[in-house]
Amino acid sequence: MGAIATESKGGALVKNDARIPQESGQYLTFVLGGEVYALGILKIKEIIQYGDLTEVPMMPNFIRGVINLRGRVVPVVDLAARFGRGITSVSRRTSVVIIEMEQNEESEGQSIGIMVDAVNEVVDIAASEIEPPPSFGAKIRPDFISGMAKQTGRFIIVLNLDQVLSMEEMIALGQSMSGTSNSVTESENAS
Repeated sequence: MGAIATESKGGALVKNDARIPQESGQYLTFVLGGEVYALGILKIKEIIQYGDLTEVPMMPNFIRGVINLRGRVVPVVDLAARFGRGITSVSRRTSVVIIEMEQNEESEGQSIGIMVDAVNEVVDIAASEIEPPPSFGAKIRPDFISGMAKQTGRFIIVLNLDQVLSMEEMIALGQSMSGTSNSVTESENAS
């Protein structure tokens, strides 16, 4: 998705990047590896204290396990591991942010937990305060970043949840890490 130039009322060209949120809104900020990140609160279902996880064998290292959330099985993704920064060490402030990912019209959304070092606060961020993500120099993949918000003289990395928690990509990574592929799975199902 590239930048699109549009003409404003004054005749000047304004750059719109499709990845940058175009509306002001509230964002939950949290800390991960010393960096401050933000997620739009509309996808956040709840925040829970890190508790007992059930580890699932043959999962990629960024899937820490599953939790039972009122009778539903919810996978928990370690964001630090997802970003390629190693496993998060659990502390007293470690939290799990439950996100509701949209599926399609027929099925119910999938709840996914993301493990973070500490939850900070909910902040209001105007669309004008969000700049395009850097094309280089970030400690995570550029497609994981929706934009960079500047608040109180510090940058907050606004995450693109659809990329970070892309089910297709996480499944493909899990299969490649466990040494399986679709062709192996399909041949096993045929027999």
